[in-house]
Amino acid sequence: MSFEQLGLIEPVLKALKDEGYTNPTPIQQQSIPLVLEKRDLLGCAQTGTGKTAAFAIPLLQLLQQDQQTAPRKGQRTIKALILTPTRELAIQIQESFAAYGKYLDLKHLVIFGGVSQHGQTEALRRGVDILVATPGRLLDLINQAHISLKDIKFFVLDEADRMLDMGFVHDVKRVITKLPDNRQTLFFSATMPPEIQTLANAILRNPSKVEVTPVSSTADTITQSVYFVGKQDKRGLLLHLLKEHDIKTVLVFTRTKHGADKVVKDLQKVNITAEAIHGNKSQNARQRALSNFKSQQTRVLVATDIAARGIDIDQLTHVINYELPNVPETYVHRIGRTGRAGADGAAFSFCDAEEKTYLRDIHKLIARNIPVVDSHPFHDSEVAAPTFRGIPPKPQGGGGRSNGGFSNNRPGRNNQQRNSSSGQQRSSQPRNRQTSSRYEN
Repeated sequence: MSFEQLGLIEPVLKALKDEGYTNPTPIQQQSIPLVLEKRDLLGCAQTGTGKTAAFAIPLLQLLQQDQQTAPRKGQRTIKALILTPTRELAIQIQESFAAYGKYLDLKHLVIFGGVSQHGQTEALRRGVDILVATPGRLLDLINQAHISLKDIKFFVLDEADRMLDMGFVHDVKRVITKLPDNRQTLFFSATMPPEIQTLANAILRNPSKVEVTPVSSTADTITQSVYFVGKQDKRGLLLHLLKEHDIKTVLVFTRTKHGADKVVKDLQKVNITAEAIHGNKSQNARQRALSNFKSQQTRVLVATDIAARGIDIDQLTHVINYELPNVPETYVHRIGRTGRAGADGAAFSFCDAEEKTYLRDIHKLIARNIPVVDSHPFHDSEVAAPTFRGIPPKPQGGGGRSNGGFSNNRPGRNNQQRNSSSGQQRSSQPRNRQTSSRYEN
């Protein structure tokens, strides 16, 4: 199926063509017609499946059609609100609206905390059709009377389970009380724990349901490898892999902000360009680091989990877990930054003696043993023994390579969209379990 078969208007199709999109992903194929029918939608889908386009494209069309049938009188008022948990994800959603709506007469704005509100309030004063927001800053500006939600026709709650995990669920409920009853609501969550299901039941009216990926599974396009290594040798192993595989850019994960900064300093000492992105960084610094990484001015981006939420980078071929996460679902979320929308990817994970329990939990969650690479100068046989048992191995993605091999010829986002035929399998953060980076902003 092509986007032309989804009943989209010409300006939207033209923008999609500019982006190189021709074939919708499964969630887009299923969701767009339902949203265009003005149905409430309950979507169980992870970041990386094309979810943003699944709601942004039809909302742009509905807003444009409303504008044509009922011409605006006076200043623009907010008609669509997209609520999302993190600044990075909010910015990328706004960028998607800008890309898909470039030929439409609609104004959009993103607001988030951690920066001065002046520019945001000035843009609001001039009038906005589509507002993408994080909960805290939204409520703050509502309380200051800079924002009114009385004209909202479309409300999107994105990453609902992440909202719960980050402690935003009460803010979300406060926002909902300020919305008109007569609205269309789109609700997306990677998992449906009882609290999220209760919230969905409270705000959705006879919703259609779309589910495209199983929870807590890894994409077959990602080649996974684990390296048993002493904690003191992780720096040497990282440098070895960067050289051995001639990795152009890589996203490296640590559990803590201090750990991220330390990895960056170690890399910079040997003249490898690296930057960190985490909650202690200013918003401008985080965006600058992300921009430098996307343009390949920075070779290594070191991130904590919450700061990396929503990062979407074309042709990201490698992810390295410098430190294994202490929550197994986080592993699936991390490695899902590569192998997106049908492209190949490689995920290397370092495991020291203290992290073997984490690895066992990951094996149990994904129902497979991650292949071990021992042909490297930092292999620690004491860490590696005893081997893990009890998880039946499954065929490894990317041709079953267990040596961390990868292809250098991977399609970018445009080709990923053209060739996409299945939803990407991503995971989510777990509920009711605390991670070391949970309280980052």
